[in-house]
Amino acid sequence: MFFWVLALLILCGFLWNYKRQLKIADITDKYIFITGCDTGFGNLAARTFDKKGFHVIAACLTESESIALKAETSERLHTVLLDVTDPENVKRTAQWVKNQVGEKGLWGLINNAGILGVLAPTDWLTVEDYREPIEVNLFGLINVTLNLLPLVKKARGRIINVSSIGGRLAFSGGGYTPSKYAVEGFNDSLRRDMKAFGVHVSCIEPGLFKTGLSDPIKATEKKLAIWKHLSPDIKQQYGEGYIEKSLDKLKGTNSSVNVDLSLVVECMDHALTSLFPKTHYAAGRDAKTFWIPLSHMPAVLQDFLLLKQKIELANPKAV
Repeated sequence: MFFWVLALLILCGFLWNYKRQLKIADITDKYIFITGCDTGFGNLAARTFDKKGFHVIAACLTESESIALKAETSERLHTVLLDVTDPENVKRTAQWVKNQVGEKGLWGLINNAGILGVLAPTDWLTVEDYREPIEVNLFGLINVTLNLLPLVKKARGRIINVSSIGGRLAFSGGGYTPSKYAVEGFNDSLRRDMKAFGVHVSCIEPGLFKTGLSDPIKATEKKLAIWKHLSPDIKQQYGEGYIEKSLDKLKGTNSSVNVDLSLVVECMDHALTSLFPKTHYAAGRDAKTFWIPLSHMPAVLQDFLLLKQKIELANPKAV
């Protein structure tokens, strides 16, 4: 009996793996739109999918990066300047994309644009510190999706939302993790709403990657700028050496940061080209072995492990 159960499990595993490897027939007539193509994941994705034969429309925030990307790619790739927080800019861009794709519609929408914002203890921050990452990472993503959704429905295509392990576990104070938690919720509701239209919606949850987004020097500079304006009480509670200790702790985690950005682009590729795309993709060794498993654990265990990474306060009772 055990032998037959084992054989059945092996057969199911083989069929499941085979199903995941089935690809769409042709990509050379398909258009995809990618946000946040100046650097990082979006830039690599634009260059990768251009080489594969897709008609790529790469949205960049700056003209200089747009020109640089166009110079490195084929004539198929088009760039467009886009600020996802500007509703009129998004609306004009959607109309331009509609004119480009015509009756074919838009096969793929990759919502990749995002910012980190300020990562700091909650009691250091104001509501404005939360506003910027939420405007970009959440409302920008939603607005782009809503404006391009009719074109994706026409093609019965794919929507790929780049979230983060920060959408599964709140590893720091600031607007980044609330924005990514909300992206996860929007992604799930969108996936269910679009199922009847034949549109597949996937969410990618990268771990910690070495990109401009996660530059420790920039993060520390932002912390220092906020520190200068904190009240004497809060400075006394945290201690003058808090930021320096935080930076030392951050440097100690550099060995666990993923450097291969193609791990995220491979997830995008599968979500775009597989006949059976996944609903969620974890990208990076840390995401798969630590962050995602921990997100399923009891809160008491999450708190224990994450609080171990925090710096001990100088005088928390000085309130």
